[in-house]
Amino acid sequence: MGASWLHGVCNENSLAPLIRGLGLSLYRTSGDNSVLCDHDLESYALFDMDGRQVPQQLVNEVQENFKRILKETEKVRDEHATDMQVGLAYEVLQWYICRMEAWFAADANMISLKSWDQASSLSEHVLSGGHGLMVQGYHPLIKALSKGIDIRLNHRVKKISQLYDKVVVSVDDGTYFIADAAIVTVPLGVLKANLIEFEPRLPEWKLSAISDLGVGNENKISLLFDQVFWPNVELLGIVAPTSYACGYFLNLHKATGNPILVYMAAGTFANDLEELSDREAANFVMMHLKRMFPNATEPIQYLVSHWGADPDSLGAYSCDLVGKPIDVYEKLQAPVGNLYFAGEAASIDHSGSVHGAYSAGIIAAKECRKHLLEKNNNLDLSSSS
Repeated sequence: MGASWLHGVCNENSLAPLIRGLGLSLYRTSGDNSVLCDHDLESYALFDMDGRQVPQQLVNEVQENFKRILKETEKVRDEHATDMQVGLAYEVLQWYICRMEAWFAADANMISLKSWDQASSLSEHVLSGGHGLMVQGYHPLIKALSKGIDIRLNHRVKKISQLYDKVVVSVDDGTYFIADAAIVTVPLGVLKANLIEFEPRLPEWKLSAISDLGVGNENKISLLFDQVFWPNVELLGIVAPTSYACGYFLNLHKATGNPILVYMAAGTFANDLEELSDREAANFVMMHLKRMFPNATEPIQYLVSHWGADPDSLGAYSCDLVGKPIDVYEKLQAPVGNLYFAGEAASIDHSGSVHGAYSAGIIAAKECRKHLLEKNNNLDLSSSS
């Protein structure tokens, strides 16, 4: 229900050696390194609102036109000193806007025209190898990385205090922990909601960085069936007059052999789905499926995510807002005394990705270790916690 892809299946990806070492399976969904196309085009099957399949030739032509439109936006932004909304920069074919919104987990009118392809416009930041679906999910990787570490579950942090060169972390049950330093990796949505009190208050430059980045929302409705009734493509799309009404199903049967479809919703649509009960959400997507496939059977089980409403996330991942400062990621990552910050939103080059979160964590850990070595007169910390 959470992170699913490895974006950039190559040795330069910081997670690749760990995934390979654990023998975890990847299902390659694309050889294209594009930030918008995580599935090869021949694995699309699009249907209109009446359930009629869109001719594949038209799908191909639309994508080529969309790529040309995106190329034209480079000229638009070069001609304008101020930033603008992607949705205002051009009229575009709505399903591909829907896919763009899914990538950023935000509506097009929130996404920065100047920065939407920030990582892909800098060649040294692009990871090759296309996109791969984590067949077993990311849990085996998390389990391996957490081995031997003292992890306290169900401890919601309410306050972080910096006192006398120490950090005091207070938890909602009244207990607290004292350390020489701390690394804060809570999601950006939690920081933006001020669910954790910092004492003293975080400096204005740090608060501005938190404010200047957006948090997108993407939800999944996973449907398990007793049999497959859909074509053997990776992605089933719904086209509509507006991107809000568009959507798509990820076909996990093709990747895993299990008869599962996962409906993906992003931005305002994802927020609106959270207003429904899980049953209502499942019924909504089944309505679309039955238009596409009149012989569709009812699911025998379903799961619905609520990442926007979850108090431990309050969103899916960060996105570039219109007019944000160019150094916002650097400021979010920068330490405040003996407090260090990590997570996907603190990744300068690969925000919004698991490997970006991992790399940001490694950087924060190294900076924290350096601080502790200097504080302890370069004593060996290799055996300490």
